[in-house]
Amino acid sequence: MTLQAPNASLPALPTDLPPVERRAVIPPGFVAGATTCGIKASGRPDLAVIAVPGRPAAAAAVFTPNAFAAAPVRLSRSHLAASGGPDQVGDAAPGSGWASAVICTSGSANAATGAAGDADQAEIASALAGALGTTVERVLLLSTGIIGTRLPVERVREGIRRMAGRLGAGDDHLMAAAEAFRTTDTVAKVATTAVTVPDPDGLAVRPVRVTGIAKGVGMIHPRMATMLAVLMTDAPVAPSVLHGILRSAATRTWNQLTIDGDTSTNDTVFLLASGATDIAPVAPGSRALATIRGAVTAVARDLARQQAADGEGATTLITCQVSGAVDDMDARAVARAVVSSSLVKAAVHGRDPNWGRIAGAAGNARIAEPALLEAAGLSTTDARERTGQPVIVDPDRLRIAIGSHVVFDGGQGGPVAFDRDAARLEMDVPELLLRVDLGLGDGTGEAFGCDLTEAYVRENSEYTT
Repeated sequence: MTLQAPNASLPALPTDLPPVERRAVIPPGFVAGATTCGIKASGRPDLAVIAVPGRPAAAAAVFTPNAFAAAPVRLSRSHLAASGGPDQVGDAAPGSGWASAVICTSGSANAATGAAGDADQAEIASALAGALGTTVERVLLLSTGIIGTRLPVERVREGIRRMAGRLGAGDDHLMAAAEAFRTTDTVAKVATTAVTVPDPDGLAVRPVRVTGIAKGVGMIHPRMATMLAVLMTDAPVAPSVLHGILRSAATRTWNQLTIDGDTSTNDTVFLLASGATDIAPVAPGSRALATIRGAVTAVARDLARQQAADGEGATTLITCQVSGAVDDMDARAVARAVVSSSLVKAAVHGRDPNWGRIAGAAGNARIAEPALLEAAGLSTTDARERTGQPVIVDPDRLRIAIGSHVVFDGGQGGPVAFDRDAARLEMDVPELLLRVDLGLGDGTGEAFGCDLTEAYVRENSEYTT
C-alpha cells in the first residue's frame, strides 16, 4: 500500500529501517508445521509449531499486562524464567531464556479457565516436549480464540503426534503455521528482511535473516504486545540482548497499534534466535546489534501495519505520523491518541476531512505507562514521573494535514482553506496518512489503526454465536 503523502509543508517522515518483503521465509535453524486437530468448528488448520532442532534458541518475549492473562501466557512466563539465568553477556532479563519450540493453538484462548485450564496447557507443553525430545521448560505456548473455553487436550495431543515428524525447514511449512494462527484474520500475516551484519572489525561477512508471522485483527490496543506473533532470526544473540531488541522494537511498532481500544488476555510476542549463522555473537553496543535491531523493528512494523489494515471490518489503514514534539515519547502519545479516537476512525470511514477530531485527539494525548517508557529508554524514576502526564501541545504552533491537504496551521491563524471534495476523494484509499506537527522540538513518532465500520459492530455482536 502506498501512503498518500502530504505536500512539502508536512512531508511523510523518513524511515531508517531496511525494506521488508511480505513472504514467509524461514531462517536457518528453524523448522515449522501446522495441522488441523479439531479446535475450530470450521475444520480449518488450528495447530502450529515452530521448533529449533538440536540446541535451543535464545528467546525473549513481551506479554499482555491484562489481569486475566491466559494460561499460555502464565506458563510461558514460567518456562522462560526456569530456562533463563545469567548468560555470557550479562544477567538474565525477565522475559528471556531458552526455547526449543513454540506451539500455537487457535480457536480457544484458554483464558479464565482456572486451574483446569492451567493443567490443560501444561499437558500440551509436556506432550510437545516429549514428541520433540526436549525439556518441558523449553516449550513456549500461544493460544487464541474464545475466552472461557477449555482446549480439547486429547485432540491437541493427537495433532502433535501427527505433526511432530513432519516439521520442515521449507518456506511452505512456515506459511502453513501462519495460516493456522488465524482466527478472524482474513489473511495470514508474514514479513521478512535480510541484512548484512558486520564483523567486529566493521567488515561485512554474511547476511542475517529476520522473519515474523502474526495474527490479530481485534482486541488490539497499545499495551506491551497486542496480538500473537513469533519472530525468528538466525543470528547468535544472547537472551538478555535479545530481550532488549524486542522491547525496543515493540515500543515503535506493536505498542503503537490499535484496532478497537481493547487489550487481549493472550497478547504475546516471541523473538527467537537460532544462532545458525556462523558469525560472532552479537555484542551489546555493536554495529551488528544496531543492524539486527533495525531488522527486527522493520519486520514488527510491517506486521503491525498488516494487522491494522486487516482490522475487523476495516476498509482503511490509518497511519498517523507526528513530528515537532518535545521528545519521541510525546510524539508517540499523540500518534496513539489520534489513531485510537473513535471519532477520527469514524470520520475516516465516512471520508469526512474533519480535522477538528484530529486536533481534539492530539489535545487529549497523555504519556504512556511506565513499562512502555522504560522500554523506550527512560529510567524507572523518569518513567514513573512522566507516565499519565498530558503531552505538551500549543495550538498556535500545531499543524495538521489529511493526505496532501494541510487543513490547520496554528501559526497562520488556524483553519486553512482547502478543497473538501478533493480531500474526500483522497481519503478513499487503502491507506490514509494523517500528519501532525507540534512545532515544539525534534520528537517524532507514528501509530497505526483503522477506520471504525458497521462491519466491526456486526462481527463482534455475534462473535460467540
